Amino acid sequence: MSVAELTDVTFAYGDRPVVEDVSMDVPEGAFLGLVGPNGSGKTTLLELLVGLRRPDSGSVTLFDEPAHRVADGERLGYVAQNAAAGAGEMPVTVREAVRMGRYPRRLFRRFRDADRAAIDSALDRVGIRDLADRRVGRLSGGQRQRVFIARALAAEADLLALDEPTVGVDADSREAFYDLLHELNDEGMTIVLIEHDIGVVTTHATEIACLNRTLFFHGDPETFVETDALADAYGANQGVLHHGH
Repeated sequence: MSVAELTDVTFAYGDRPVVEDVSMDVPEGAFLGLVGPNGSGKTTLLELLVGLRRPDSGSVTLFDEPAHRVADGERLGYVAQNAAAGAGEMPVTVREAVRMGRYPRRLFRRFRDADRAAIDSALDRVGIRDLADRRVGRLSGGQRQRVFIARALAAEADLLALDEPTVGVDADSREAFYDLLHELNDEGMTIVLIEHDIGVVTTHATEIACLNRTLFFHGDPETFVETDALADAYGANQGVLHHGH
């Protein structure tokens, strides 16, 4: 069963195509790593997948309906590029930020015990319960990323989409962050991740999609590192450095 499906998707900014004839599906429970050089269309493809943009041609479905019709925040947790940096200006506490994840489910209704329990559980799950009353702007980059993950967990999202979530995060926090993603995926959450560190992606992801305007590869990490897709997409000799644990 597919959570998302892209069929012959093309998108351009003006007369400059950035995604061309891309077709792929994201199976339920997958951990998809999306890789490619700078300017390859990765962020645009992710925005198409979560419904923030509509393709010029082709189709994108999310949870079996057109992606642009899916309400962000209920079944979908999306963390944009540089979101942690921008969160420094958020004048809210950690608990208040995570509470936002429940808004699509509550709308104008009052919060109930089930909502409060979901928020507490999300804070516990990502290890930031002790930071609940601290202002988001006073957190480290790694801690802010955990706030965004907790917000998605509080929403009980089925899909977590992340665009280079560890930029500016220290190495220890980064490793802990990916360990958390790995655990969430093991528990059934579908994850789509853009990450510039290919070694990290091939270590944690169950599938790799390699993009440079067109799709050069989509399959398992083991096959990916044995093909020429990386060199073809980047236009240079590339190697994969795996990170130990």
